[in-house]
Amino acid sequence: MKEKLRIALLLGGTSPEREVSKKTSRSILTALRGMGHEVFPIDPAYGLNQPEDEAQLFDEKDFAELSNRNYIDIINSKLFDEIDLAFLALHGRWGEDGTIQSLLEMRGIKYTGSGILTSSLAMDKAMTKVVIEHFGVSTPAWIVADIGLQDYSEFPEKIRKQFGYPCIIKPNDQGSSVSLTVCKSDEDVIPAIKLALKYSDKALIEQFIPGRELTVAVLDEVALPILEIVPKSGLYDFESKYTAGKSEYIVPAPMSEEVRIDIQTQAVNAFKAVGCKCYSRIDFRLTEENKAYCLEINTLPGMTSLSLVPKAANAAGISFEELIDRIVKNALK
Repeated sequence: MKEKLRIALLLGGTSPEREVSKKTSRSILTALRGMGHEVFPIDPAYGLNQPEDEAQLFDEKDFAELSNRNYIDIINSKLFDEIDLAFLALHGRWGEDGTIQSLLEMRGIKYTGSGILTSSLAMDKAMTKVVIEHFGVSTPAWIVADIGLQDYSEFPEKIRKQFGYPCIIKPNDQGSSVSLTVCKSDEDVIPAIKLALKYSDKALIEQFIPGRELTVAVLDEVALPILEIVPKSGLYDFESKYTAGKSEYIVPAPMSEEVRIDIQTQAVNAFKAVGCKCYSRIDFRLTEENKAYCLEINTLPGMTSLSLVPKAANAAGISFEELIDRIVKNALK
């Protein structure tokens, strides 16, 4: 008989990915309760003002004011005195960047996913690229625009000199393709930088790699079958990720054994390079010449019905409930 645990399921939060997190948590809640655990869904953005009806936690409309300060109040509350584990269904800043992990560690509460340093590092796309490149993982060329600059007029020339157009500009520490722009000329660059800087202190300007969109889920340092994403719009943006029917998913992705091994090896190397724990998802682009480029690492990837890690796990013969169970057991070690 499985051990019955008291689990705090942390969802929502204050990042732009708040609604995605709510969708992720629904599936996790069902799985955890199906395994017999006592689960307490909690939105740290509400702090001590949690709704009496837990269904309100999943509503699109917020029932109370959101605040980052509220995270401290709820984690420090008596509610967590008898919690065995915090299952993190948060995404983005203050949930995936080491912040909530720090609060939980200070309370001595075990939690799912990677630790403080890894979470913080992987959330910073530019620093992740520095680290994984050092360990031999290929990544597209990039430059960074800082919010402290008064003038961004030099960046079009920098782009032309270093990698040319088209290029991708996005916030350096947000996920789910929030405010991602494809720039095709000098005129696109400054507006795209300013848009990205609305969500982050740094804008990542990255070489565009034409080719196939791939992702590799790594579970307990083992790469699962490679999944290919075919967005109908041609770009795997926020809408393509979270709207049913906007993308096609192929798993395992068709490719030669040699290419498969190379990509999965790079995925595991990237996973280890930044110190990931238990599970993560590593995104790639694959050129026509079968050269793979790692884009980023997601330490708390989505777990919705459209999410990629559950699809890859299923292709490996791992059910969603088994996947969640393995994540829980890993966190308790």
